[in-house]
Amino acid sequence: MPLLLSIETSTKVCSVALNKGQQLLGSSEILIEKSHSKFITQLIENLFVYAGEKMNDLDAVAVSKGPGSYTGLRIGVSTAKGLCYALDKPLISVSTLASMAYEVNKYNTSKALLCPMIDARRMEVYCAVYDTSLNCKEEVTAKVMQEDSFKELLANQPVLFFGDGSQKCVPLFGENKNAIFIKDIYPSSVNIGTLALKAFEEGKFEDIAYFEPFYLKDFVRFGG
Repeated sequence: MPLLLSIETSTKVCSVALNKGQQLLGSSEILIEKSHSKFITQLIENLFVYAGEKMNDLDAVAVSKGPGSYTGLRIGVSTAKGLCYALDKPLISVSTLASMAYEVNKYNTSKALLCPMIDARRMEVYCAVYDTSLNCKEEVTAKVMQEDSFKELLANQPVLFFGDGSQKCVPLFGENKNAIFIKDIYPSSVNIGTLALKAFEEGKFEDIAYFEPFYLKDFVRFGG
């Protein structure tokens, strides 16, 4: 069974997880804004101590590839690539939005479409739409939310909206009976690890030298 380390830093939450095959050996997360670079190495070291495993025994390192925070993604990917170089291990990347959809779909008894959303400032979100088989029905995009957003989808079927970008949509189309909003869903390294196992078994690895996060938009620095 492969030993996989998973790293998630695309939003305010910084989390790491360790899996041996389908078994979750442990996970750790911290929610302190702008602290990923300070804590991620310690979280990883503590996780290996807790699980009683050695980094040299890793079979691969998985990382959330985005979209999300420019700085957060850069920290996570840099950490993952550094470990891969140092330990001579392959790198796996997992879509941040797909991992969120995977989490919610486990409880999707209504078989609704899934729309994970990550806040992208003001009224914009990073989002995608997935069906219950996690097939992408609408590709990942940066979308400015308006009253008629998702109008055609919501006319025909229920859609689950979740993630830290979803709450800004409630005043816009929250009264639509097919729009269902779920609070407190955020990207997690645990789900990254689950999806990474499938990629590992299929031999889907990244080129460590050239891999870059999926920023979706160019970085814009606010405030000077």
